[in-house]
Amino acid sequence: MNIAIFGLSISSSWGNGHATIWRGLVRALLDKKHKVTFFEKNVPYYEQNRDFWGMEGLNLVIYNSWSQIEMSAASILNTIDVSIITSYCPDALAASDLVLCREVPISIFYDLDAAVTIDAVERGEKPFFIGKRLLRDFDMVFSYTGGETIEKMQKLLAAKEVFPLYGCVDPLSHCPVSVSKNYKSDLSYLGTFASDRQEKLNRLFVNTAKRVPNQKFLLGGAQYPDGIQWNDNIFFIPHVPPTEHSSFYCSSKFTLNITRHAMAKMGFCPSGRIFEAAACGVPVISDEWEGIEQFFTPEEEIIIARDTQDVIEYLQMPESDRLAIASRAYFRVIKEHTAAKRIEQFEKIVREF
Repeated sequence: MNIAIFGLSISSSWGNGHATIWRGLVRALLDKKHKVTFFEKNVPYYEQNRDFWGMEGLNLVIYNSWSQIEMSAASILNTIDVSIITSYCPDALAASDLVLCREVPISIFYDLDAAVTIDAVERGEKPFFIGKRLLRDFDMVFSYTGGETIEKMQKLLAAKEVFPLYGCVDPLSHCPVSVSKNYKSDLSYLGTFASDRQEKLNRLFVNTAKRVPNQKFLLGGAQYPDGIQWNDNIFFIPHVPPTEHSSFYCSSKFTLNITRHAMAKMGFCPSGRIFEAAACGVPVISDEWEGIEQFFTPEEEIIIARDTQDVIEYLQMPESDRLAIASRAYFRVIKEHTAAKRIEQFEKIVREF
C-alpha cells in the first residue's frame, strides 16, 4: 500500500509520545514493503529538539505552512491507497478537507489521544483537530484506547467504524542494554508533564521518595513547571531522547507508569511507555485501570500500585522475584505488543474493508 500520514510529529520526541510510536509503526510498514509519506508541520520547539531525520524508504515532508505544501500534498494523494490523519496534527482540518475531496480509497482518522478527546467533548469542548462534521466522513477511525472509548467515538463523534490500535514498541530501539551510571536508580519515571497525572506522580513517586530517603529516584520528561522543589533523592532530567530510553530504563530496578486521568477513567489504555520499559527487561509498577490484564497479567508480568506504601513495599522485593516479573513481561511484549504486531492488525482491518 501507498500510505500518507498527516501527524503531530515523528521528527521530535520532545514533549509528545506520538513520535516514538510513529517511528516504530513506520519502520514496520516499510519492512512490509509499504510506501509511507509523513507530513509534519515545522514548529520551533520540535525544530530545536529534533532527534530523528528519517529512515530509508520514508518520505518525510517537514513544512512551514499548509499553503507551502498543499499543491504537492494533493499531487501525492493522487497515488495514495490509504490516508491517515491524527489527533493534534496542526493542520488536521485542512488535511482532512484535502483527503476527503480527493477521494482517497481509504481515509482513516487515528486518535492517539482518544480518551482525552472524549473527555473534552463530554465537557463541552471541541478539539481543534475535529471539524464541524466530526468524524463521520472518514471510512474508519483508529483509537489508541479501547473499552468504552470505542462506543463513545461512534456516539459523540459520529465515527462509522472504530477499531483499537494500541500503543506498541519497536524492539530495535528499546531493548536490554548495560546499566549506565548516569541513569542508575531504584525507581524511574519517564513522562511529559500533565496536570492530570500530577496527583498520582506525587502519591506514587514523590511521596515514596520522601519516605525512603536512602534510595535514588530518577524522573525524566519535558514541560514540568519551573520552581518545583524535588526531594534531594529525586534527580530530574528535562528531556530523555529515544536513543537514551533503553539506558534510562535498564539502569532502574523498577520503572513507574502513570496514566492520565481521562485515559484511566475510560480504561484499556496502555501507554507506549509500558511496552518500551518491558521490552528493555525492566519491571513496571503501574497505576490501576480497567483492562490492564488484557495486556499484562497483574503481579506476574506487571505490578499494580494504589498508594505510596504499595510502592515502598515493591521496592523491597527479592531480586529473584523482580527479575522473574521483568522476564515474563519482556516475552509478553515481544510476542504481542511490538510495532510489527500492530501493523499486522492494521493490515488485516484495512484489507477487509
